[in-house]
Amino acid sequence: MKAVIQRVSQASVEIDKTIVANITAGLLVLVGFEDSDSQEDIDWLTAKIANLRIFADENQVMNLSLKDTNGDMIIVSQFTLHALTKKGNRPSYIKAAKPEIAIPLYEKFIIQMETELGKKVQTGQFGADMKVMLVNDGPVTIVIDTKNKE
Repeated sequence: MKAVIQRVSQASVEIDKTIVANITAGLLVLVGFEDSDSQEDIDWLTAKIANLRIFADENQVMNLSLKDTNGDMIIVSQFTLHALTKKGNRPSYIKAAKPEIAIPLYEKFIIQMETELGKKVQTGQFGADMKVMLVNDGPVTIVIDTKNKE
């Protein structure tokens, strides 16, 4: 499972000219799944994201988590995070989980993140053509791969 976590001052997701998610201060999380991902990956990654200390404290030091700030979150499924670009110029997505595997993982990821945060999160729509807009605050962008746990 791979995730790109972006600290945002605002973010939204639009599908068919309709805004389906909209937040101010918080995190935009792009997440991609592969066949070997499990509940263990979900548990580890959601806890890591919810507790990442990437928000400024009273001394303007990144010392607070999303949980500490009670910020909001948008989660967007993005299979292209598993793009392989070694050969040629057309990325291969062979490592990305097919929908029958990815959709249940995505749904479990959302539920677990809501449990971690103690509140609802907003989402995109799996498989939809989405327009994701954001103002990256900082900029702060963190990339995590549960297979590396780095």
